Amino acid sequence: MFSGIYNNRRVLVTGHTGFKGSWLCAWLLNIGARVAGFSVDIPTNPSNFEILELKKRIKDFRGDIRKREALGKVMDAFEPEIVFHLAAQAIVRRSYKEPTLTFETNVMGTMNVLECIRQHPSVGAGVIITTDKCYQNVEWLWGYRENDMLGGDDPYSASKACAEMVCHAYTRSFFREDRGPRIATSRAGNVIGGGDWASDRIVADCIRAWSEGNSVRVRNPIATRPWQHVLEPLSGYLWLGTRLWERDASSVGEAFNFGPLAIADHSVEELIAGVAKYWPGAAWREESAKHKEPLESTLLKLCCEKALNLLGWRAILSFPETVRLTSEWYRTYYEKGKDGMPELTIRQIEEYMGKAAEEGLLWAS
Repeated sequence: MFSGIYNNRRVLVTGHTGFKGSWLCAWLLNIGARVAGFSVDIPTNPSNFEILELKKRIKDFRGDIRKREALGKVMDAFEPEIVFHLAAQAIVRRSYKEPTLTFETNVMGTMNVLECIRQHPSVGAGVIITTDKCYQNVEWLWGYRENDMLGGDDPYSASKACAEMVCHAYTRSFFREDRGPRIATSRAGNVIGGGDWASDRIVADCIRAWSEGNSVRVRNPIATRPWQHVLEPLSGYLWLGTRLWERDASSVGEAFNFGPLAIADHSVEELIAGVAKYWPGAAWREESAKHKEPLESTLLKLCCEKALNLLGWRAILSFPETVRLTSEWYRTYYEKGKDGMPELTIRQIEEYMGKAAEEGLLWAS
């Protein structure tokens, strides 16, 4: 898998205690990497990081991504060869309440990662994860391409657009193909999967409510998103890291969308109905207009043809498969507790890798 380049290689993951970061660490360990993580705290309770018992299996560093000196000391000690930057303030509604924190974390935090990479010759490749919300969303019907306009009407989206511009400047100024580390950015759509308990995430909100026998309030049931299982974009990040390590000229300094096919776009209501099939008695209702907050886009799509044509990457899970994997993970946790969850997580990763190999994806061959 991934040309074997992660086996016994030192990989640093910022934001490793979060939802995507913890899944990425579990996958890296599964393919033989030596992993370290850098995060300010454990962001949720329950925590996927704790459920997967990752603290016992990786080097667990704590620090604020806004403090470059702290990150630099970690990189001095660990000497990473590949860096995945996921640390972020990723909640849109929180960005309205804490805009300064959001910009400092997402913009200056990204700059700190890039500057530390620049100062540490051990690093050969870095994948900077932003978001599909970095595009100036005019809610058109076709998917956004990597060369479409960046922007954002809310602090979170704007901060991620700024992070992309910081990456572009560093790439053109310091990280050229013929010298130094190879850097690229990745933009993924709405990710779901077991182990996400972040606030204002629709599946997490549903699971919290239903596990306690409550109904869930839904802000915008007609909103459409490119829902994908967490393993889909992670496979893209890992494959992009592989290509950067191998000095693939078509990847260096580029941005890539990782998302499902356009036919996989579904409304919030469709997603809730799919997950509810696995939760007897699940109920939901639309939140009244007076409680709604501003600036939530209704329609958002990605065009992922660049990843297909240049990387040979594509999503492989259908919408029902995505819902099944997500729901089965949560059902197992709430029925049996955390015992056996690391093993279930690895089984889902290996199921996904097996499916990718059967379909002949380059990263799995």
